Amino acid sequence: MKVLGFETSCDECSVAVVEDGKEILSNIVATQIEHHAPWNGVVPEIASRLHVEWIDEVTSAALSEAGVSLADDIDAVAVTSRPGLIGSLLVGLSYAKGLAWSAGKPWVGVDHMMAHLYAPHLEYDIDYPYLGLIVSGGHTIICKVESMEDVTVLGTTIDDACGEAFDKVAKFYNMGYPGGVYLDKLAEKGDPAAFSFTEPRLHKGNHRYDVSYSGLKTAAVNQLDQFRREGAESSLENIAASFRKAAIDMLVKKLKLAAADTGIRRVVAGGGVSANRYLRKSIGDDESLESYFPSMQLCTDNGAMIAALGYHRLMMGERSHLDLNASARVSGFRRSYP
Repeated sequence: MKVLGFETSCDECSVAVVEDGKEILSNIVATQIEHHAPWNGVVPEIASRLHVEWIDEVTSAALSEAGVSLADDIDAVAVTSRPGLIGSLLVGLSYAKGLAWSAGKPWVGVDHMMAHLYAPHLEYDIDYPYLGLIVSGGHTIICKVESMEDVTVLGTTIDDACGEAFDKVAKFYNMGYPGGVYLDKLAEKGDPAAFSFTEPRLHKGNHRYDVSYSGLKTAAVNQLDQFRREGAESSLENIAASFRKAAIDMLVKKLKLAAADTGIRRVVAGGGVSANRYLRKSIGDDESLESYFPSMQLCTDNGAMIAALGYHRLMMGERSHLDLNASARVSGFRRSYP
């Protein structure tokens, strides 16, 4: 089965063709980075308007690269319906609905975050169960995955997402855009011990696997000198290295706690922050864990992961109807405190 997948949850306009949930025949990603760079962040109105302008051309490119036609070769359509920027989501969802209806193809709406979790399956044969680690600009989730249909959220962020904190610190210090990418590069040249940031303590309620990035972000931006080691330079490289270490160490600590409690040593990561070099090293170098990370092109938002997960949803008999609406958030993907 060949599935045409659409991803427009944020600022990547991506369309892909994937066969049988595994073989990527095409995966076109039109990035909007240069259009948002002047603001050091995604401007939702600009993002949605560019999706409107680009999506038809990107779809044609995906079909052409795969060497297929919509009428004769595509069996079904999959599209991100949640979560994300509502305007961007609506562009992709509306386009996919109309395309599927006009071509008489079955279609299904796909959860963007679950697609990130599925991305490594496109490249590896991974057994269940495993611990899922989904880390992006909007979400930070630790979950137990018994099967594709059985996913239990164990921990989330109670405030900022990990990637969001990276981006905001990078923006404050004008490190470059996209912030997380440039902060990661600068961190490779810095001293991670230059600043000793305090780990947040979540004492109230049941937050055993939850994380918090708001305080760490504030410390790095507004209270930097309080955490500077005597004699250390306040260079961008040192700030980036120390912040990256504190942010990732916090997350890996909670992941390993979940591994110890559940007895599950297999870890599957996804999302934009899964490209972070220190995160990949921290988990990958731990011999007690069996870890899987997507390749760099599948870490960021892409249509291939949507088409691949959509294939499995369709094979399970799922079909979406024209009244399906986009949703900016998903209940349970973020917790409040206490």
